[in-house]
Amino acid sequence: MQRNTFIVVLILVIFFVISFLTNILGPIIPDIVDSFDLSIGLAGFLPFAFFVAYGVMSIPSGLLVEKYGEKSVLIWAFFLAFFGALLFAVIPGFSIALLSLFLIGVGMAMLQVVINPLLRVAGGEEKFAFNSVLAQLFFGAASFLSPLLYSYLVQSVHSDKTGLLIDTLNKLVPANLKWVSLYWVFSVIALAMVIVIWMVKFPKVELKEDERIDVGKAFGELLGNRYALLFFLGIFAYVGTEQGIANWISKFLQTYHGVDPATTGASVISYFWGLLTIGCFLGLLLLKFFDSRKVLIIFTSGAVVAMLVALFGSKELAIYAFPMTGFFASVMYSVIFSLALNSVPHHHGTFSGILCAGIAGGAVVPLIIGGLGELVGLRMAMLFLLIPLGYILSIGIWAKPLVNNVTVKSLKELF
Repeated sequence: MQRNTFIVVLILVIFFVISFLTNILGPIIPDIVDSFDLSIGLAGFLPFAFFVAYGVMSIPSGLLVEKYGEKSVLIWAFFLAFFGALLFAVIPGFSIALLSLFLIGVGMAMLQVVINPLLRVAGGEEKFAFNSVLAQLFFGAASFLSPLLYSYLVQSVHSDKTGLLIDTLNKLVPANLKWVSLYWVFSVIALAMVIVIWMVKFPKVELKEDERIDVGKAFGELLGNRYALLFFLGIFAYVGTEQGIANWISKFLQTYHGVDPATTGASVISYFWGLLTIGCFLGLLLLKFFDSRKVLIIFTSGAVVAMLVALFGSKELAIYAFPMTGFFASVMYSVIFSLALNSVPHHHGTFSGILCAGIAGGAVVPLIIGGLGELVGLRMAMLFLLIPLGYILSIGIWAKPLVNNVTVKSLKELF
């Protein structure tokens, strides 16, 4: 039992690290743009390089797990993240950044495939639902904290502050590239995870039927299923929306309201992820009382209103409205994913792999916004987000799951 408890804690830490490394792009994009004199269009290739890795590696990662086991895949995933972060830290440059972010993205995609079945086995099936929610809390906490770490580092490196960490980074990081210090920290974290995982003995995971990926007959059947493709596009649209907002918040505030990306810009992104996490728990409660499709429609409508206020309102409104888009986006992923799995009778493991490949939407939508930003300006370009949001809204209308979420009529029925 002690060993399993330790593994559960380790998996929660892995969730934390995944989010810590994944959701930092938004705060640092303005710095990368300024440091390498990039256009908005070129800056759009940064999230593209990271999230396209999910489209490339989600299904192959499932096959690697079945062949080599969870521990080996975890070690290779964190080693790729370590190498990618170290490469960026040692040789900062735009082309290196693209390669580095792709390598880190591949590592994160591999981790996503491993950790849920491992969490089920290590913590026990009877506690899987609770542990999954706890994992999302760790994931959200890291998304909230990573922009704050970025803000601390860029204000502390090459300043009058001292200490072991700052003194070390002063020797490693050029004075005109303070934000690169973040990738030195990432490389140390990823290397530490490699060492810890290598030393730990993992329980044997027997994949359940709905966790296995079959790239043969099942894959072909799902590709021929109209609803499977429509829900793939739903995940694609959600992650595209999430990253399309998060990656351009800081640059938008800097461009139109003169906000400092290292302070206020980073805080706004931090609160975006913080409210997204809080919204997840409120969403769990609402799903006990209302049909998931209605919840999806209401929250998506709220996201549209919040985004329009953020884009066309004053500086003060934008600072509050952008985080509110995170709050309203909070239930979208889980509702779309559950509606998808409840809409097909078989091959849930393969279907989950296809849906996870939809995370590549985080590559495409920010890239489109960057390209449009070159032509019409970032404010008008971000209106493109109305398209994926409109599609997500439509899911609440046309989805016809085979099994609806169970609801209660009073608080007494919850206990």
